[in-house]
Amino acid sequence: MQTSYTREQLATIANNIRIDIIEETHAAKSGHPGGSLSIAEIMTYLYFVHMNIDPQNPAWEDRDRLVLSKGHAAPVLYAALAERGYFPREDLITLRKIDSHLQGHPSMKNTPGVDMTTGSLGQGISAACGMALAAKIAGKNYRTYTIVGDGESQEGQVWEACMFAAHRKLDNLCIILDWNGLQIDGDITEVMNPTPYAEKFEAFGFHVISIDAHDFDQIESALKEADATKGQPTVIIARSVKGKGVSFMENKASWHGSAPNDAQYEQALSELKK
Repeated sequence: MQTSYTREQLATIANNIRIDIIEETHAAKSGHPGGSLSIAEIMTYLYFVHMNIDPQNPAWEDRDRLVLSKGHAAPVLYAALAERGYFPREDLITLRKIDSHLQGHPSMKNTPGVDMTTGSLGQGISAACGMALAAKIAGKNYRTYTIVGDGESQEGQVWEACMFAAHRKLDNLCIILDWNGLQIDGDITEVMNPTPYAEKFEAFGFHVISIDAHDFDQIESALKEADATKGQPTVIIARSVKGKGVSFMENKASWHGSAPNDAQYEQALSELKK
């Protein structure tokens, strides 16, 4: 298995993941493409470069963990796992089908590589805190990463988990906040404004890093900085574009939970396969 990638190779993988997301949601005629497309680079870097994992042994005790707290973005998680070799890419078009192991929200019981069942917003980050604390108690070196949605950050449980993480000094925990500015009902600042993020996380005791979610150099630097931070958890505030890579989906709240029809599917693939 290749262990190092050029930026061009990583960009190709991220693009393939975006193609997979379109394939999945079109085949299912449902799903959440917008917030899946916004974190393709982050998922690519985590699964292909940064995390200590083994696709041949998904339950390896000492692996790094990834909790997709914004569980509705399951299409990007499934795409990343398939591209990384956890299961055949052909499985992706079974998304949300009866008896498929790829349901609308991730299930750790059914899908190789899924570290936590998620979907009820706010709960995934709490589970990630538990994983990080368990590693501390057991003297393990694995790290836990959790991806939280900006709309999800309106949940009070998110901030309870942050208070817990800082109190327990979980420096083996890294939260990645997908800040694309949109949720199912529109602009997050109009629905219920959760900003300013940096100041809030600092007040809760976090080391804060802000990046462009689509820049591999910034992603790499932020994750290395998070690994090196001691005595407090880290949050990476990742400014992203909802629907990134598909022109008619970009920055459109309507693509939060809508699948492309046949014509839109063809247009999206034509853009991504240039």
